[in-house]
Amino acid sequence: MPKINIETAPVRTACMYPPPYDAQCAGRSKISLGDLGHLSQFGVNLTPLSPGAASAHQHWHKHEDELVYVIEGEVMLVEDDGETLLRAGDAATFKAGVENGHMLVNRSDQEVVFLEVGTRGEKDVCTYTDPDVDMQLVNGGEGWKPFHKNGEPY
Repeated sequence: MPKINIETAPVRTACMYPPPYDAQCAGRSKISLGDLGHLSQFGVNLTPLSPGAASAHQHWHKHEDELVYVIEGEVMLVEDDGETLLRAGDAATFKAGVENGHMLVNRSDQEVVFLEVGTRGEKDVCTYTDPDVDMQLVNGGEGWKPFHKNGEPY
């Protein structure tokens, strides 16, 4: 069982969203624990979120389950059907195919740290539920690529 040295692990601050949608994730970073451990069936990210930052735009996955577990701080879970405050020790799950967009927003003045765990399916579609976000992400087996909601590539 290889130990992951989190202090020296690469930190990803870039977002896969095209401009202007990438600005939503400024202040979010990720350490891909699943990649570092060479996991192939599910992904795990250690995700710090600065005050005022969001984890993503509100979205749902067609084929991937997701789970978040709050390690430090408190964060607002924003879903299409409401908001729920999550504190350290709280978890939330999102079943594949359930059309309820979700995201986490740090409305506090302290950094939040949470784990993201999700299926590593070869194919998936990530749909964004905010009508002002003209984007969907598609993984056709060769990695995530952004498209407009009408299917045109960015």
